[in-house]
Amino acid sequence: MAASNTKRLNQTLYITLAVHGLWWLLRALIFRASLSRKSLLVYVLLSAPQLLIELYFERLSRPTLTADGGVQRAGEDLDAKGLTEYMWDVVYWTYGCITMSAILGDYAWWLWAVIPAYSGYAAWGMYTGMRGGYQDAAGVPQPQASKRQAKMEKRGGQKMQYR
Repeated sequence: MAASNTKRLNQTLYITLAVHGLWWLLRALIFRASLSRKSLLVYVLLSAPQLLIELYFERLSRPTLTADGGVQRAGEDLDAKGLTEYMWDVVYWTYGCITMSAILGDYAWWLWAVIPAYSGYAAWGMYTGMRGGYQDAAGVPQPQASKRQAKMEKRGGQKMQYR
């Protein structure tokens, strides 16, 4: 895992440098007139989450080595599901937004609004799923036990196993 984390963190660092370098290069050479204080403020505010997430990954997942070159701590798994996966989505989407704003201008930053909109959509889906009862992975509600099955389970008889 240490080798995988090192490779992925280095790759992410190089992509970050290339994407941000492209933005600065195009703004300095081609779109000089659109490089205003407002443009810089929007760039800093909307690229900050990606940079902070990358810093978080560096501190959490970069392997630490001993003096003789052995692995002291491999770091956390960068391919973990859940929040880590969502943070990678934010990083990659921000790369796209920075690239599009470098090429198309400041209006491309509106694409960044997809991230909170998707978060709201996912939260709403979780809320309605919990409110409507538990469902399986395909979204099909689990069958309720019949009265007969419930009585048998209550008496300690044959228990039904639900999947």
